[in-house]
Amino acid sequence: MGRKLDPTNKVKRGPGRKARKQKGAETELAKFIPDGKYYLVTLFKDVLPTESDDDDDEEEEEEDDDDDEEGEKSDADMDEEGTVQANIDEEETFKLPGAEEGIIPLDLKTIHQRIKDNIDVLCNFSSKREEGKARADYMSLLKQDLCTYYSYNDFLIEKLIDLFPLSELVDFLEANEIPRPVTIRTNTLKTRRRDLAQALINRGVNLDPLGKWSKVGLVIYDSSVPIGATPEYLAGHYMLQGASSFLPVMALSPQEGELVLDMSSAPGGKTTYIAQLMRNTGVIVANDANADRLKSVVGNIHRLGVTNTVVSNYDGRQFPKVMGGFDRVLLDAPCSGTGVIAKDPAVKTSKDEADINRSAHLQKELILSAIDSVNADSPSGGYLVYCTCSITVEENEWVVDYALKKRNVKLVPTGLDFGKEGFTRFRERRFHPSLKLTRRFYPHSHNMDGFFVAKLKKFSNVIPAAPTQKAVATDPPEKKPSESLKTKKTVPQQAGGLKQMSKANGTAVKKATNIQQKGKKDPSIGPKKAKIAKLDGAAAKGGNAKKPAAEKTDEIQASKAGKNKGSPFEKKKPKQRKTHMKAKKRMGKNKFRKLTNMLKKCEKK
Repeated sequence: MGRKLDPTNKVKRGPGRKARKQKGAETELAKFIPDGKYYLVTLFKDVLPTESDDDDDEEEEEEDDDDDEEGEKSDADMDEEGTVQANIDEEETFKLPGAEEGIIPLDLKTIHQRIKDNIDVLCNFSSKREEGKARADYMSLLKQDLCTYYSYNDFLIEKLIDLFPLSELVDFLEANEIPRPVTIRTNTLKTRRRDLAQALINRGVNLDPLGKWSKVGLVIYDSSVPIGATPEYLAGHYMLQGASSFLPVMALSPQEGELVLDMSSAPGGKTTYIAQLMRNTGVIVANDANADRLKSVVGNIHRLGVTNTVVSNYDGRQFPKVMGGFDRVLLDAPCSGTGVIAKDPAVKTSKDEADINRSAHLQKELILSAIDSVNADSPSGGYLVYCTCSITVEENEWVVDYALKKRNVKLVPTGLDFGKEGFTRFRERRFHPSLKLTRRFYPHSHNMDGFFVAKLKKFSNVIPAAPTQKAVATDPPEKKPSESLKTKKTVPQQAGGLKQMSKANGTAVKKATNIQQKGKKDPSIGPKKAKIAKLDGAAAKGGNAKKPAAEKTDEIQASKAGKNKGSPFEKKKPKQRKTHMKAKKRMGKNKFRKLTNMLKKCEKK
């Protein structure tokens, strides 16, 4: 028999899932309280002690036995719920930071009221502040209270304080505690929104149109049937999709018959929306780096009746090496998720500075690859839409500003009538003025997940060179081939002087290789250099045919510098070799010894 069915097998079980979550929350709460002394904030507030006077202790000892038994039962109930009992001294009580006058137990209502009071003081600091208290004191207390009340870590609270005004900060934090409304997108490839709404209303679904800005969205308030299992859903009449996911596709505005790339397509909501706007014409490439997540893309494509999509599994950073020439590209870059805290509350405590920087670095690589995949010469396109579900500046404006500096792109209006403008300056950073064309969306302002959308237009397929190459800017004007040959034949010293001048300027004079016949080597280098010098009359003696060592080094450097400037199909020049002893007309050691021996013999005779 199993453990559950065997009455003799009495195994002591641990706390359940709910109790473990409660224990984890209280452990997390204990981190914000110094010295480890705190009151438990649980549903059993009446059981917790709120006073520590000796008189109260004596009164409690004089209570009836029935009350004592009830107290023991309540304690046992608290143990079953999995709460962690705190070590609270009977003679000492905990004082919250900033509450020096009175003794205040840890109460969320008190903390919430103090947050409101501190924000009111900070907004009107000159008139409402207390004497002897600096602004930094209020800010440190406010940060600690916000971390305690909303369960954020210090890093994320500081980021949000820099991002929002104090009056707007609490609204954003409160909005993250409330789940966003459920929204669906009508699949116009199979039905109309009016017919879909009527069918769902008949099944007991309470819904409304999403808004004037969307023609296919519906918001679900409540339903007597599961929204993800209705016959209409299984038939592909609609897609469960957040309202913020509509925005980048609307900004992309794909046209019929175009070639479109969705670089991070999973789970397929944006890809199927693009196919819906294109009416199943053209070609869509749905790419994602995670092969497991592509299964959901394939499933949604088949369910919604999309027939113009090709699914691929490549790293987005290497995608331009696979294929390019797209009319439009959508990049929903992976991010830290600071805009979807309502869906994933773990973001409150799991993100730090390293995570933000890591995401920003990946996004910069992806946006450059996405730009390289766009065809600037497209008659109807040449656009890129970059979006994230994050609200941090490092992952949004900073990345777009980096792309503006590295590629030939410019920002254009997104075509969205609502949303807040992007930042052109943030703390010590200054961004391009055109970043005000980007759009930000917040849960407390637009009742949707935090989102960022930017639309770029590519105006040239040429990748701009790095500005550190000074040699390109200081190149001397090239001479005609005939003039360069004359100078080589008649005045060889002048050519050496030009090389020295070009070396002083940090450049190399280009050689006249265009007039040479195919298959012939450059006569200025190689073992036949001395013979050519003889024929030209550059030197009367064989010893003068040899160039000085300084000129040799100059010529080697000039040939190395000229490698990058030549055509990639030009024949490679041979390496410079040392000339043979006979060409230099120098006497070898063995021959010299023989001659000396012969001279000595002649002298003796």
